[in-house]
Amino acid sequence: MRISKYILLSAVPFLLAGCLDTEPLGNTLTSKEKSEAVEDNPDRLEASVNAVTSAFSQYQAIRSAHSDFGYPTIMLHLESRGVDMVSDNIGYNWFNFSLTYDNIDYTYGNDREIWGTLYNQIKAANAVCATVDSATTDSKLQYYLAQALAIRAFDYFNLIQIYQKTYSQVDPTKAAGVPIITEKNADEASKSGCARGTVAQSYDQILSDLNRAIALLDASGVKRADKRYVDSSVAHAIRARVNLVMNRWNDAAADAQYVIQNSGCTPKSLNETGVPSFNSLSESDWLWGIKIEETDRVVTSGIVNWPSHMGSLCYGYATVGAWRRINKKLYNSIPATDKRKTWFCDENAKSAGLTEAQQAYLDGQGAVPYTQVKFAPYKGTVGNSTNANDIPLIRIEEMYYILAEAQAMGGNPSQGNQTLVNFVRTYRDPSFNSTASTAAAVQEAVFQQRRVEFWGEGITWFDYIRLNKDFDRRGGGFETNTCFDIHAGDNALIWRIPYNEIQYNAKISESDNNPVPTPPTPVQDEE
Repeated sequence: MRISKYILLSAVPFLLAGCLDTEPLGNTLTSKEKSEAVEDNPDRLEASVNAVTSAFSQYQAIRSAHSDFGYPTIMLHLESRGVDMVSDNIGYNWFNFSLTYDNIDYTYGNDREIWGTLYNQIKAANAVCATVDSATTDSKLQYYLAQALAIRAFDYFNLIQIYQKTYSQVDPTKAAGVPIITEKNADEASKSGCARGTVAQSYDQILSDLNRAIALLDASGVKRADKRYVDSSVAHAIRARVNLVMNRWNDAAADAQYVIQNSGCTPKSLNETGVPSFNSLSESDWLWGIKIEETDRVVTSGIVNWPSHMGSLCYGYATVGAWRRINKKLYNSIPATDKRKTWFCDENAKSAGLTEAQQAYLDGQGAVPYTQVKFAPYKGTVGNSTNANDIPLIRIEEMYYILAEAQAMGGNPSQGNQTLVNFVRTYRDPSFNSTASTAAAVQEAVFQQRRVEFWGEGITWFDYIRLNKDFDRRGGGFETNTCFDIHAGDNALIWRIPYNEIQYNAKISESDNNPVPTPPTPVQDEE
């Protein structure tokens, strides 16, 4: 039995180009021989490391569907299942099953897209880890190993949040986590399967990988070529997220502070915030992102990519009816003095942040009220059909929000509130003020700011889950049949392990899966 045919076999197309079981090393080398080979020439491992990063944007690696284009697929599934991004249940919306919650049925392909995408990348990372001696002192190999470890931790962190309730809401020593496959047990897992670990074991693995990655990056001294790769600040940023979920407030604050002080990244200014952007690794606030080339298959496909489904100013599915819109209540809560309000059209489908050409294009395409214009088209060219936008994974702004929340929840609400006020006034809304005086009040104020700041970036779903929030769509502008009010902790909010994994993994049975949820039913909307 295999852990999953699609986990192990769908990875083959992109792994073959980067693995060490190809020329010039031959296909019969042992792990020890591979380690010796890369110690002699570390550059031989570069292709394998690039295979790990390229897994973020794989074209239809899991199934032949226009919703399958790597990690951005996961971002859109989570946003579509949430509260703050509104879209219509139409044929051009390839994420409508997440919108409607039909895909709580674990036979749906959307579930496979999430599970398979993350485990494919873990497989690629494991291949690198298996090749490098963990005690290597070669600076390049330390750097390469750190890439694999940090990205593997990122993947497992996503998996454990999607396939189990949040850390603070379960007994982590007893609640089922996800199968933990590393270079140490990968061969056995491929032959005999791999059981679910506990939540605690999942987080132990995540933190172990991040701690090792940080130590290796600091020791190597290698400077990354561009922001598709992990540096020490990125690894600290991922760990800040993990510590926040685990309610390790002091550790979260320390990691966030490290990134703010050492990354060299700066938040978007007030002027930069007021116009469409979020399309290039070169942006000053991006810590880490997905690099997309014009020749990538997701781009040459024309429409099987992030901008096609998300963009309002380029060619794709969004502009033919699958518009991505902000929750109407959330939009109305944004003060007129907040520069982020222009990321979205108003009730008349207009935005003061657009040029005349951009607004004319939207009008010509029939844009609807509250349509997003946060994400600029490739190279800023309106109507562009070359959808080669880079995609943000972590921005420096998140570290300020983590710092504020962690300071407040760690025992100093006044300090946390001041951190929040200082950031928002400086970079987003000069008129902003917060009178929050308790830890819970500061946490709530941060949450509301994060909802606006990270709209559409695949982050907000995790905030709703970790803060135990209801998924209440009432008054948001959803269609009648997708207007849900799903209470916190409902089993519908946790994805089930896909049917294919149950079928092919001998160590996970139906009884090991998450509970069968009750599909949500529409509720009476409100104005």
